[in-house]
Amino acid sequence: MFLSCRNFIKTMLNQPLKIGFLTAKDARDKKSWSGTDYYIVKALEQYCGEVVCFGPVKPFTEKVGRRVSLVLEKVLKKTYSPDRSLIVSSHYAKIFERKLAEQPVDLIFASAASTEIARLKTSIPIIYLSDATFALINNYYADFSNMMRLSKWNSNILERLAIQKASMLIYSSAWAANSAVKDYEADRSKIHVLPFGANLDEAPSRDLVLSKQKTERCRLLFLGVSWQRKGGDIAFETLLELEKLGLDAELIICGCIPPAEFTHPRMTVVPFLDKNDPVQYQQLVELLLKSNFLLLPTRGDCTPIVFSEANAFGLPVITTDTGGVSGVVSEGENGCMLPIEARGDQYAQLIYDIYQNDHQYAELVRSSRAAFDNRLNWQTWGMTMNKLIHDHFSFVRDRTLVPDQPLTADVSL
Repeated sequence: MFLSCRNFIKTMLNQPLKIGFLTAKDARDKKSWSGTDYYIVKALEQYCGEVVCFGPVKPFTEKVGRRVSLVLEKVLKKTYSPDRSLIVSSHYAKIFERKLAEQPVDLIFASAASTEIARLKTSIPIIYLSDATFALINNYYADFSNMMRLSKWNSNILERLAIQKASMLIYSSAWAANSAVKDYEADRSKIHVLPFGANLDEAPSRDLVLSKQKTERCRLLFLGVSWQRKGGDIAFETLLELEKLGLDAELIICGCIPPAEFTHPRMTVVPFLDKNDPVQYQQLVELLLKSNFLLLPTRGDCTPIVFSEANAFGLPVITTDTGGVSGVVSEGENGCMLPIEARGDQYAQLIYDIYQNDHQYAELVRSSRAAFDNRLNWQTWGMTMNKLIHDHFSFVRDRTLVPDQPLTADVSL
């Protein structure tokens, strides 16, 4: 791993690093990766240095690839991922190499950008962040199921190249980090697990959250854009089962519209709320403030940031032990996880038992907020990232400096 003489001098003078945020998406848009890129950029700017965003980028090969994929899917009845292509990766490389030449940086931060960096030619150190590997999402998410052999081959090659090229690997869960080692022979010394924060402009005060009184009616918030993948049918079953148990409950669906057969007098549907819109953002805040649990019996997830957001409002998370969920939810601390085969009756019983016990529920609200305060916020992420950067790229200071020659970094952790 190398940093240039110029970077060594900047470090000695305690000057902030210039970080190139590399992704094909628009990192300044809160819709990009559900706002995760936006808040990562803000954290890097606040704690790590100056940030230059090199996206959005749309190579012409991507548009062609999408058209080709539609044809292939109709003819072969298999999915093809145009975003994960060696051809597209080569075009990204040319674009970003030109941008880096025009605006030099000290460090590249590649956010969920395996295709973008896989074929990039640069001597600048790269930090590669992701919430999963292709090996994990293949046949786990519907979009990555029944894929053509060529598409899977491309995807695995790009993942491996990105992991090899990176000087540091940041994963949001041990689930993802372990796959990097097991499936792609990643160097464990380069890997760090760092959970995401909550994608909120401002979290409610701790005093406000802990002063909330438990309501007679238990309000369950289902927050997700995919009814099927997030387990909407199980959430609905939970409402019906709670009714049988005698608990007054209501279910608020936000972010998607359930199929027509899912209706109930105590179920409310709120369409997708755009965080870029101040009015809609405030509506989301009100929903979180007025709810008692976040109920998300997800069928598949890498690192659901909505869990961190719920914890900011003191909402315990009731969810499924799948994917990278356990990287966010610690059993009994900020929520509870049930096995993937659990249905509405088990979710209902769990919620009923907690909500009927005033002390247990109050403690779970308190510890859920503490989980946000201590580890599931972007301030903690930014400060930890700053330390990782400076520890990882700590320089040997007794070397004779030669202009334009790399200095080897001490990467032992």
